[in-house]
Amino acid sequence: MTSPASRNAAAQLNWMIAASSSGSTLPDTEIRDHLVPRLLDSGGAAGFAAALAALGPLTIGEIRIDQPERIQALVRSAATELLLTLHVNPAGLVDDLDLAVPTPPPTSWDECDAQLSALGPRVCFAAMEIGPGDECRLVHGLSPETRRPTGSAFKLYVLGALGQAVAEGSARWDEPLAIRDVHKSLPSGIMQDHPQGHTAPLSEYAELMISLSDNTATDHLIHRLGRDAVQHQLRLFGHRAPEANIPFLTTRAFFRFKASPDSALAQRYPDLPVHERRALLESLERQQLLDLPDIWPAPREIDRIEWFASPIDICHAFVGLLRLDQPEIDHALSRNDAGLGLDTSRFPTVWYKGGSEPGVVTLHYLARTATDRTLAVSLLVSDPHEPLPTIALVVAAQSALRGAFELMAAPTAVSPGSAP
Repeated sequence: MTSPASRNAAAQLNWMIAASSSGSTLPDTEIRDHLVPRLLDSGGAAGFAAALAALGPLTIGEIRIDQPERIQALVRSAATELLLTLHVNPAGLVDDLDLAVPTPPPTSWDECDAQLSALGPRVCFAAMEIGPGDECRLVHGLSPETRRPTGSAFKLYVLGALGQAVAEGSARWDEPLAIRDVHKSLPSGIMQDHPQGHTAPLSEYAELMISLSDNTATDHLIHRLGRDAVQHQLRLFGHRAPEANIPFLTTRAFFRFKASPDSALAQRYPDLPVHERRALLESLERQQLLDLPDIWPAPREIDRIEWFASPIDICHAFVGLLRLDQPEIDHALSRNDAGLGLDTSRFPTVWYKGGSEPGVVTLHYLARTATDRTLAVSLLVSDPHEPLPTIALVVAAQSALRGAFELMAAPTAVSPGSAP
């Protein structure tokens, strides 16, 4: 029998499919060996076994996402087809799970707005076309200029700073960079498991930072490039309020603020002068990583300690990355679409980056059509008071975003003008 820590998301999916054939006789001890207690709060292990048995034996169809920590697959029962998405924590236990009937994409902007507005109390959205002059032309939006926390979507600016350094000759994609323990962070990702001294090219750091949202890869790039270079990239990419992200957080410092049992530090930090905040960040980055079995349960200072942008800002970041025109950037952003599932014959190129923490879920896409149009959507959902059901929200949001791309790509779609 494998230990829980050795199980990735695919192994847990295979266990669930096998368990669906066991009926309600699935032992409580086995269930508790695979799922975190929080997922069993409503009906206990017996309730989970009964619910799984009611579906009947499941079989796996299409795998839409296959990452070490998250997997999404269409599964079939005798009666219907369902979309199953699960996430595992660093201990290898399933800590988030969603099983739903796939939602048809909206066929009008009113339907799209209704689906998006139901996702959370604060929704910012923009559907945009990137025109010949690289302007972001707003096709449709909900508070598209409102700045909100982005989660890991800030890594678009780190990728841009790396691409800028390569363009200027101060870095190379094949340049080796060694892992340093002092720059390691917490998952998501895999680079935190490499020993100090392990080397990889900057291209690998970038690919993992984007495709797996690898936090250790991200922090190593921030330190290699310099915090000031990443902050400057906000301005180069046309961010409307770069000062909201200065000094620029590393994920290591972010986790110290968010996951520490002492909330006083997180409450005090945003009110300090910029130079004191920077000194505090550098001090936190030198401290030992916290040993966290699970993420903090509720939103903590999401409007004061985060990385901030509006949907329009995100579109401008995509434009900046397009202008850099480097194959390594395209490769990193194309590796994972988080299950969006656009028709590749109609949308041959899809870029994706998203992010989340308790109270924050964001999804951002760029797609090129077969007729050479460039479209982008950006969605920022947040709740400063209650955690969001991340996986269920993402599943629902992807349907709305697929519909948004289809509406923009339709021959009759008309852009009302440029976003300000």
